[in-house]
Amino acid sequence: MKLQRHGTIACLALTAVLGLSACGSDNNEPTGTSASGSASAADCATGTLNAQGSSAQKNAMAEWIKAYQQKCAGTTINYEPSGSGAGIEAFIAGTADFAGSDSALKEDQQPKADARCTRGQAINLPMVIGPVAVAYNLNGVQNLQLKPATLAKIFAGKVTKWDDAVIKADNPDAKLPATTIQTIHRSDSSGTTDNFTDFLAKTAEADWTFGKAKEWKAPGGTGAKGSDGVASRVKGADGTIGYMEWSFAENAGLGIAKIGNGAGEFAELTAENAGKTIAGATVEGQGDDLKMKIDYNTKEAGAYPIVLVTYEIVCNKGIAADKLPLIKSFLGYTASTAGQAELTELGYAPLPDAVRTKVEAAVKNLS
Repeated sequence: MKLQRHGTIACLALTAVLGLSACGSDNNEPTGTSASGSASAADCATGTLNAQGSSAQKNAMAEWIKAYQQKCAGTTINYEPSGSGAGIEAFIAGTADFAGSDSALKEDQQPKADARCTRGQAINLPMVIGPVAVAYNLNGVQNLQLKPATLAKIFAGKVTKWDDAVIKADNPDAKLPATTIQTIHRSDSSGTTDNFTDFLAKTAEADWTFGKAKEWKAPGGTGAKGSDGVASRVKGADGTIGYMEWSFAENAGLGIAKIGNGAGEFAELTAENAGKTIAGATVEGQGDDLKMKIDYNTKEAGAYPIVLVTYEIVCNKGIAADKLPLIKSFLGYTASTAGQAELTELGYAPLPDAVRTKVEAAVKNLS
């Protein structure tokens, strides 16, 4: 696979930048971490979990489910990549045991999610770190570079031709065609959209007037469901550009633009460069609620600035007795060093160990 090469790079980069524990393992069995820090066999549970949400974490979840079910007989874990918004709605309605979301619960969502949790509250557990790629399909053009302001103008419909002077200014050595730009955005409620529009709002405020939201607000363009749908649309037509989680762009063999950062550089999307942005993220939640804040204007040299964190949203207390053991066992595996090590071969980045251990402790506290 094309993504295979990212495993070693991501591990080394994030180990150096974030002080991670050793990456990589030939043991795919679900493991936990003992008090001494050594790996221990998972306490497998039985039963069925139904979860849904973020399509950006679909590949990670599929790998985790496969590994967990191979080790733990008598378990069935279903994950539907329906989009972050649908996942949160399903969690609130009680039809999902936990939800995947590319952004933490918003203020207006929190009370509804808390009401689902009979004795506690809904918490955000960061589980997957995924860079957001700006992927394009433009015949004859490689190494495309885009400043945030240029990117905002393109997706706002203010720049409509690839040979526009604004794009030429970012790419002085490129031979840009007069092809019409076709922008592709998510048609479903999406945490990836939430993060992408948040990036535009915070880095190109003058050119992006549509704010931050899970639903696409800008006029024009073509909508597609899920990161896989956006990737498919971009791959299918010349002149297209869209945003999606990194692994989908790689799997589709698309060109990925370098993005201007706060240091005034055009940063290539690599695990190392994404790790530089992750290193500046902070945990702003309270207690076991571990929602994170990412600095999209990072001035760290070489940092790729569009990085999202995918959360698992779950009740901290009041989980049904027949679901609790399996939720704790499965999420304990995904937060373990072995579970996180699975991500590097899929185009994701493992959690910084300082965050991972907090997630692991929060899972152990579920009741």
